[in-house]
Formats: sequence, structure tokens, C-alpha cells
Amino acid sequence: IVGGRIPLYTAHPLGPCPRAGSGCKQPPLIVQFRKWFLNIFDLLWKKKSLTFLKHSCFISTVCNFMSHEKCLKHVKIPCSCIASSLVRIPVAHCFGPPGHYKRKFCTVCRKQLESLAFRCEVCELHVHTDCLPFACSDCRQCHQDGHQDHDTYHHHWREGNLSSSARCEVCKKTCGSSEVLSGMRCEWCGILAHASCYIIVPPECTFGRLRNMILPPNCVRLVSRNFSKMHCFRISESLQTEPGKDSENAGNETPCKQTLKIFDGNDAVKRNQFRLISVPRIAKSEEVVEAALRAYYVNDDQQHYELQTFSQQTLFSDDIINRNDATEETNPGPVFREAVPEAWIIRAKSKDHEVIRIYPGWLKVGMAYISLRIDKESTTQTVIKEVLRLLGRQVSNIKLISISLCFTSIRQMNQTRFYIVENNKSVVRVNLFVGGLPPQLSAEEYTNILKDDLAIKTNLLSLSHVYSVQGAVVLEMSCFSEAERIYMLAKDTTVNDKQLTAAVIPEVLHTKLPQNCCPLLVFVNPKSGGLKGRDLLYSFRKLLNPHQVFELTNGGPLPGFHTFSQVPYFRVLVCGGDGTVGWVLGALEEIRHMLVCSEPSVAILPLGTGNDLGRVLRWGAGYSGEDPYSILISIDEADDVLMDRWTILLDAQEAVESAENGILEPDPPKIVQMNNYCGLGIDAELSLGFHHAREEEPGKFNSRFHNKGVYVKVGLQRINHTRNLHKEIKLQVDQHEVELPSIEGLIFINIPSWGSGADLWGSDHDNRFEKPRIDDGLLEVVGVTGVVHMGQVQSGLRSGIRIAQGAYFRVTLLKPTPVQVDGEPWIQPPGQMIISVAGPKVSLPRPLAFLH
Repeated sequence: IVGGRIPLYTAHPLGPCPRAGSGCKQPPLIVQFRKWFLNIFDLLWKKKSLTFLKHSCFISTVCNFMSHEKCLKHVKIPCSCIASSLVRIPVAHCFGPPGHYKRKFCTVCRKQLESLAFRCEVCELHVHTDCLPFACSDCRQCHQDGHQDHDTYHHHWREGNLSSSARCEVCKKTCGSSEVLSGMRCEWCGILAHASCYIIVPPECTFGRLRNMILPPNCVRLVSRNFSKMHCFRISESLQTEPGKDSENAGNETPCKQTLKIFDGNDAVKRNQFRLISVPRIAKSEEVVEAALRAYYVNDDQQHYELQTFSQQTLFSDDIINRNDATEETNPGPVFREAVPEAWIIRAKSKDHEVIRIYPGWLKVGMAYISLRIDKESTTQTVIKEVLRLLGRQVSNIKLISISLCFTSIRQMNQTRFYIVENNKSVVRVNLFVGGLPPQLSAEEYTNILKDDLAIKTNLLSLSHVYSVQGAVVLEMSCFSEAERIYMLAKDTTVNDKQLTAAVIPEVLHTKLPQNCCPLLVFVNPKSGGLKGRDLLYSFRKLLNPHQVFELTNGGPLPGFHTFSQVPYFRVLVCGGDGTVGWVLGALEEIRHMLVCSEPSVAILPLGTGNDLGRVLRWGAGYSGEDPYSILISIDEADDVLMDRWTILLDAQEAVESAENGILEPDPPKIVQMNNYCGLGIDAELSLGFHHAREEEPGKFNSRFHNKGVYVKVGLQRINHTRNLHKEIKLQVDQHEVELPSIEGLIFINIPSWGSGADLWGSDHDNRFEKPRIDDGLLEVVGVTGVVHMGQVQSGLRSGIRIAQGAYFRVTLLKPTPVQVDGEPWIQPPGQMIISVAGPKVSLPRPLAFLH
């Protein structure tokens, strides 16, 4: 076994190729091509347009793997029936919702995915719905769980589903195919190779070109005994189709064949999960048992198993379900004698002794496992004593644990793992982020709220961090069951009519980070712009460590910044629109004093509709499906530029009725951060109309073209609207009163891009003002006369009306006025608006050339 992964040998149950006849006259891969291709092949063969060597070929009776006879000695890919048993440390997959995946193949049965299928959100695994229970638990190991301590990582090879242009790193020839499952790919560094070439590649993985951006797995610790991998990676769980209801062979019965419904033990009967097999009508019991084991990918001797028959009326009888011993006759005669049973259940025969495998776990020894014979008198202590004797170890503090990888009884029995591990009494520590709490409270007040709403036990947890401004806390727990209970309960709890959020937070071992490592913290907003964030989440989890990828709809940016709070150097990538970028930069400003790296560089992958900041920084007008790998390379090579950020203080003077006591009270002052621009009047009114339209029908806003069409529609509805904004507001710039011209909109701009790339300030030379820059500590103030003027600006026919340039602004609102900041609109009551420079400038990477 290499690196605790797949060994360099295979054990495919092979049978002759069904098309071989007296000798196979075609390459075995053609057998898996589509039907139309076979017809063309036969036609060319008859015309003698193709010539191949005559030799036999074989096909696996379990996973459809095919090979020439002379190539069998070079086969390195293990069959699906034994792949799970060859993984030393199993790691579960994170299967997302079922979907349609073109030109992909199932890694279990090796057939093309022509219907709904599942995809692991972390690695390249694709499986059919019916093959889901049989997927090998060999996903990437992305963190330590308290037992492992690895500093060297080996390649994590995954077979197939490569592009047809993929080339082998060893022989430089094409190793991918869109027609069959072929080629190997390392899940960490992305190196590609043939199945016969990858054994030549040195086993140590250096994480490839992205090694300086990847958070190394040995630097992440997460004790996750009671949490699924979906919880650990903060992946939303969806309802998955019940496996086992295989209809592939249904309706394909022939006069000489019979389709049988096979249950895999008691648990499968209770869940009504079965597999369909097709066997000859004169099949014997041994043949049916062998076919049933093959259907469940159990590579074991059929002599150890037997069948029991059930009718539909007695299928769910407790007396039958709870039986442990077989009662049916097991003579080697035909299965079908008089009546055909409606269902069968396969069971293991009772034996006096068993042979089990004991894995050394995380003890550093030179062998993969120990095969040990046990009987009814064997105990845990006798097993441990015998294993230690065979290992030549004399350790007293050892325990034996078992791990079950499946839920159906036959496979559970076949794949249950036994490990011996050092019984270290390590302190249990689970970190849980809880957000959605009322802001500006003390630690004691947050503890009382959690006691009342979540019934927390203070003797089992403590508040390790309190983020009072954001209304969030981080709980450090010493009990797995208590952590799981609070996590599940928080998702269904509201405090002050606000839903709580919960996330499992890993611990980054910053002292173990390599010297040149500057990991990338990725934030993705799946709701931005064209809704492309979901695919980006998958791509970045695949290319990087999933622990460094955060979905903003689950707790916002704070869980990510808390996770990286002790990392000395890191960068940030924000995937979303301008509003999302402002959200992340605002959170960074609030938590900056709690970060060791207080000024991380923030890159942008624009997903919104306008994406003005992305345009200014050369990241393009919007993401349209570019290769995420090349985007990461561009971030790594980008130069940093500085940009001003601005604080807007909103102090409303108009009294509003309080919801609690009915007394008129003024709104409390509000502080908003601005990066791009702030608009008052007609500009904000159009943004508000778009915002209301998106709230009414959010499902329709799934493309930038549609979004811009809605903007045009809202603008046309207000083309004859007049507001006379210059009579409703007063403006002070650097303590000087400024007389406003006749305008309907007033816009403060920090970057040379507005309204999806328009140059509102213009390029004409003006002796009154300095040339605008994004880091000059100045804002430009521009006016627009209406919707028509705004359309002319966006088409490049005109510029805005230049009004002022300064570093400090006071706006007095005399009437309720629409206001928008970086695309987020609202109606502001009469009062004061003060705009001033905020804190240090933010560092933003800019690629060497425009991406798109």
C-alpha cells in the first residue's frame, strides 16, 4: 500500500469478453462505446477498413473493467468489490444534490452517467444513484482528527473523468478520454498519468503549482467524531435519493432469464433497499448467491452465504426480520421449483471462527494490517495481545476500535474495520461558531441567552471568543454529544425573530505552516449575479483545502476570518458582486484588530451584475466560466494596489414609532462602509426598484442579461419622473457650502467605474480638480439630470456634471431620500450624512493583464 491508499495490484473477477468469440478482433475499450459507434465499427470491419491483432480480451463481471489478455499483468486499478477494503484510512465523501453530468463515468460500475447521478463536493468522484452505497470511502483527507500526525503527503490518485486533451506526465501521451473511464489524476497537485504510468511518479506530493495557496492538511486539526464531513466543510446537506431501488434491469426479463429482488440483510429489509439481479431460470442456489454478492460488490466466497425467501405478505414481519439463522433448504438444486418468490434476503452462514483484519491505525509500523483468526471465546484483550505480539511491540496503553463504513448488514459485516490505536487521553475540543445573536452584548449576556434558548451546559463549554459587534460567539466544547446537540438545535432556533447560524470551525495549526505558505481564504456568495457561485464552490473545494473555502450564506465572512485569525500571512478571494465585496471588507475592518495578519490582500472574482470594482482592478466585467485554476494562478502572480475606503455616518432626525412601546423615537445613528460609490436620488431609486423586483421573484434573476434588462425596465418606468434633488438636500465639502445645480441624482465616486463600467467623471482635463485616483484620499462628486442623462453616460455619449472633489462631506437631507451604497439601496429619513475616510487603505491584487 502506498501512503495508506490504493495498492499497486488489482483483483478483478474476469470473464471472457462477450464479443470475443474465437478471438477478440477489436480493442476492448470499443466495447464501452455507444451503440452508434459499434454500428460504424462493424461496417468498417466488414469493409476491411480496420485491422487489429487477434487475441482474447476479458471483462470484469463486477465493475465492467476490460483488458486484453496480454495487458492483464499491467493492470493496476483495483476492482470496486475490493477497493474499499484496500484503503487503510477511510474518508467519507461529501455527495451533493443529484444532477446531470455530461461525458462523465461512474467510478463504481464504470458506465456512462446518462441519468441523475451524484458528485462528491470535494474530489472528482462521480457515481450513479444506485452505485452510491458502493462508492469507495477514499475521499481526500483534509485535516487531522487528533490521531494522525503526518508531515509528508503522498499523491491521492483518482481514476478517470479526464478531458480528452489530458496528457500523461510520464510518457507525455494522451491519457484522457471522453468515451471511457481512463487516466489517473492526483487530487492534490493535479498531476495526470496513465494507469500503467502513475506508479513511476514519485509518491510524495508537493501540492503542485498552488502549494503556496493551499492550506496543508497537516496544519488543520478538527476533532469531528459526531459530525459528518458535510458539517465539517459547512456544505449544505440535501435530500438524496434512496439507493437500492434499481430499475436498470426492470422490464428486461427474457423467457430464459428471471429478475430477482435481493435484500442485503435485515437492515436493508427495514429500509426497503434492494438490488435487482438477472439470473437464468434454471440457476442453482450457488449461482444466485454469487450474483447477489456481485450486485452488492462483496468479493467473498459464496460458500459462506445463503438465501432466504420471503413473500410480499411476510416481507416486513418482525418475526422474519429478527431471525438470525437461515431456515430455508440449501440444497444445490435449482432455486425455482414450483413458485417464484417475490424477494430474497442474503445472509451469512454461522461459522465457528472468523478471520479479521486488524489495522495498526496511526501507529507508525511498516505493515498495512494483521490477519487474525478469532472464535467465540476471543476477547478484545486477547486480540490486542496477539496483534502486539505479531507487531513486535510492547505497549500497554492500547485500545481496539471498530469503524463501520456502511449501513447494510452484509457489507457492514464485510467492511467493518478494526484498529489498534494508542489510548492517549487527549482533551476533547470542538469549536462551534454561533451567529445571529443580538449585537453589542457582554459575554455574560450571551451566555444567558444560550442557556435560555439552547439549554447549554456551562460545565462542558466556554465562550472562547465574543464578537459583540457582529452578534456572534465561538463556543469551545469538551463533549462531542453536547456539541452535536447545540449544532443541530441552533439551526432551528430564533432569537429576537432572527435565525441563528451554526458552523463547525477547524483549528489552524499556524506554527506548522511552511515558511513560504500564504494560504488563500475564499469567500463565495452563491446568490450573486448569474448564480455561478455553486459551481465555483465545488471547483475551489477541489483545487484547495475545503477548510479554506467558506460559503457566505452560512454565517457570513466572520467564521472564515476567525479560522484564519492566527495565520501570520494569508490572502482573501471574494467571489461575488460589489455588494458582497463591501460586505467582506466591512467585516474585515471590524475584526482587523483581532487578526495577526491585519491587512490581508483581497482579490475579487466578479459574479454580480455591475462588477465595477472588478473592472477597475482588471478582473473583468464578470465571471463567465473561466478555468478556476487559471484564476488562482493569476491571483498568485498579481501585484497589489491600494484603495481608499470611506465611512458614512447616517444620523436621522425624523422620529419614527417604536415597535415596542408605541413612542416616537428617532432612528439610532448608523455607520455604513463604502468602497465604490454612494448615490442619492434617481440613481438609488433605480437600484431600489431592482432590489424590490428581485425580492419578489428571486428565481428569475439568474443571468446578468436578465438583471440589466430589469434595470432598463425600471428606468423606463421613471423616465418622466422629476425630483428636484437640489432643493431637497444641502452639501458641504471640506467645511465649505457647495451650491448644487438642477439635478435629480447626486453620486460620490471612489473608483473610475459606475453603472457597469461607465466613466461618470469623464476624461476631459479640468483645472479645477485633480486627476482622480483610487488611493488619493479624495472623493469625486457628480450630478445627473435624470434617467436619460444616466443612459447617455452608460453609452459613453456624455459624462456627469462635475460638482466637487474633497475628503470630508456633510449632506443634509430635508426629505426622505433614496440612498444606495455599492448597490445596496434604502430610503433614508431626513437628517445628516457624513462621509469621511475610513482607517487604513485596503490592499487589492491586480493581475498583470485583463483576464477577460
